[in-house]
Amino acid sequence: MKTAALILSSFMLLRLLVAAINYLWIRRVHSRISKQEGPWTRWSLLVPARNEENNIGNLLSDITHMDYQPAEIIIYDDNSTDNTKVVVNSYKPYLPQLKLMEGNEEQLPQGWLGKNRACHLLAEAASGEYLLFADADVRLGADVGDKWIGYAAQQGVSLLSVFPNQITDNRGASLTVPIMNWILLSLLPLPLVRYCSWSSFSAANGQFMLFKGSAYRNHMPHEIFRNCHAEDIAISRYFKSKKEKIITLTGTTSIKCRMYNGLEEALNGFSKNVFHFFGNSPAATVAFVLATTMTPLFLFAFGLWAYIIWLIGAAAIRVLVSAASLQNGRSNTELMFLQHYYFIVIVIKAFVHRSRKKLIWKGRNIY
Repeated sequence: MKTAALILSSFMLLRLLVAAINYLWIRRVHSRISKQEGPWTRWSLLVPARNEENNIGNLLSDITHMDYQPAEIIIYDDNSTDNTKVVVNSYKPYLPQLKLMEGNEEQLPQGWLGKNRACHLLAEAASGEYLLFADADVRLGADVGDKWIGYAAQQGVSLLSVFPNQITDNRGASLTVPIMNWILLSLLPLPLVRYCSWSSFSAANGQFMLFKGSAYRNHMPHEIFRNCHAEDIAISRYFKSKKEKIITLTGTTSIKCRMYNGLEEALNGFSKNVFHFFGNSPAATVAFVLATTMTPLFLFAFGLWAYIIWLIGAAAIRVLVSAASLQNGRSNTELMFLQHYYFIVIVIKAFVHRSRKKLIWKGRNIY
């Protein structure tokens, strides 16, 4: 038991160190990012949309206020059954560079998932030197164009992905959404995404993926990973393996997203991707669940002080991750036991979906 307690405690301390490194590195990077003064780079904003009438208007409205607008905005309406098309067309008088592609495939081609297909077709239609793929529920600040396009160009990277500042204004979101960054920022040192050549040190978020156009067209990654429902992570690892430079960041007020509107939606949404946070390994996922669940139980057996020290360390991880993600550190610390419970629920749901080979998302079975 002592050996197990020592191993589990060391793992927690390692995660605390990773969280601290990420917090300091993200602060350093953001302090050095400045708006691009020119010359301006032609960039394309590409948005896959399926039944997004409640979100797409907010994104398009954001673009009208941008300091440095995209040269083209292409929306792919993937057979929506709501008023997505109507909302998009209503913005054409304000955004002359706005184009609407209407999906006419009643059934997806063999081996394709809907979003991956939409992104692939969008990229084929785009002409920008940089291609920004953004989800329809993302909100973009006025400085996104000159700030992030400029930073990607200055750094000479092929892929820049930013985990948006997640809006958690409902109970279901506050209990689940912070789990994503809690995993990411306590396990993966983001400086290694930038500077280490190992593809295992990779991460990306499909809500905001900015590609250098030439690199994207050279690899056509959405076609390669046409049937992967965590294509963002797979693409980042693939780019790393091809010696392409990538950067992954968090913690900016200029990119926001409300991922889920309720608890059940959030549980299903995360369950489709949770294995991919751990290299698409169910075994590694379970090992992490057991390690983070059993540590306090083992330490409690050694006395109250051991448990208190663990509690302080676990809370410190939450605070550091929250600060690096611009989340509410107090709320995440107060809810950490409930968040951990729902993390276990997400993993169980992922096993159920995989065994049944069925998970309906956006009206389609992604398995």
